[in-house]
Amino acid sequence: MTALLLITADDVLLDELLRLAAAAGATPEVARDLSTALRAWSRAPAVVVGSDLLTGLARMGPPRRPTVHVAGWGSAGEDVFRSALAVGAEHVIELPDGAPWLTALLTDLGDTPGGRGLTLGVVGGSGGVGATTLACALGQAASATGAAVVVDMDPLGPGIDRVLGMEELPGVRWPDLAATTGRLGSRSLREALPRRGDLGVLSFARGSGRHETVPEPTVVREVLSAAARGHQTVVLDLPRGSGGAELVSRCDEVLVVVSPSIGGVASAVRLVDSLLDRWRTAGQRGLSGESGHVALVVRGAGAGPDVVSRAIGLPVRAVMGDQRGLAEAIDLGLGPLRSRRGPLARAAAEVLSRCRIQAVAA
Repeated sequence: MTALLLITADDVLLDELLRLAAAAGATPEVARDLSTALRAWSRAPAVVVGSDLLTGLARMGPPRRPTVHVAGWGSAGEDVFRSALAVGAEHVIELPDGAPWLTALLTDLGDTPGGRGLTLGVVGGSGGVGATTLACALGQAASATGAAVVVDMDPLGPGIDRVLGMEELPGVRWPDLAATTGRLGSRSLREALPRRGDLGVLSFARGSGRHETVPEPTVVREVLSAAARGHQTVVLDLPRGSGGAELVSRCDEVLVVVSPSIGGVASAVRLVDSLLDRWRTAGQRGLSGESGHVALVVRGAGAGPDVVSRAIGLPVRAVMGDQRGLAEAIDLGLGPLRSRRGPLARAAAEVLSRCRIQAVAA
């Protein structure tokens, strides 16, 4: 891993920081004085400043940069927080209690460039339109170019692990993460999930007859944050009910899968209106077709994509025809993308390409 910069003249603090860095697999560069620290300040991927040199560093006014953290022994006083603000620090870590948190943070240094992967949400405009199938297809397509994960947020859905043929693979599921507290390391999460190649899944418990629920919002937020830090692409299979409002706000783009029939379009209009109302009530910024945040995927034969787009008031990202042999591919445990040249594969590739362009433009 590329070196991080440790700035401290406190031997006891330095020993602890070196121990935590080693546990995280990070290779540190040490600066015991402020002149050395300033020379290395801008080139290091992350900086941990000891509270012993923090005030002096703040007086020197180093240029602002991301991923700066402050660490010291015991409770931090007001002067530490004031100096931390002056150097642009993101966190003040109080040792020894904050040691696990700092280790998880350092573990993430080698993950996704830019610190966060593309997060896509998929929701059905009506029941049975194939939103879970598209979510799994997007995950399979994205995993061809980097680490990807499909996250099941719908406990009443068919189960993404079943659709992808990964139900029997070992790894953590939502019930295993229900008691998560504090910062969750992205690498730890990635390596703990059931996965095949570069594709991981986070689903509900294996087996039938289980009434599963989504964990508490604080757990979901931490898990999704770790997933985005540790994967190039995160795909959320969203519920159609009231639980999706906050989840939508965590997505770079939400895809509403629509059947181009009168009933399918009418149902999608109600879903989109309800979603926007809940989101605005929660105090989030409004969504619009022009923002590029919510878009449509039209599946099946019927009204043309332009007609569907005008009726719902959102742009169409892709049109997806029915795919022969889809049920057979899923039954065989191959996932929906049995072929890279079918309608589903083409739609998934088009969606990923357009969403990545939108994310870069934003």
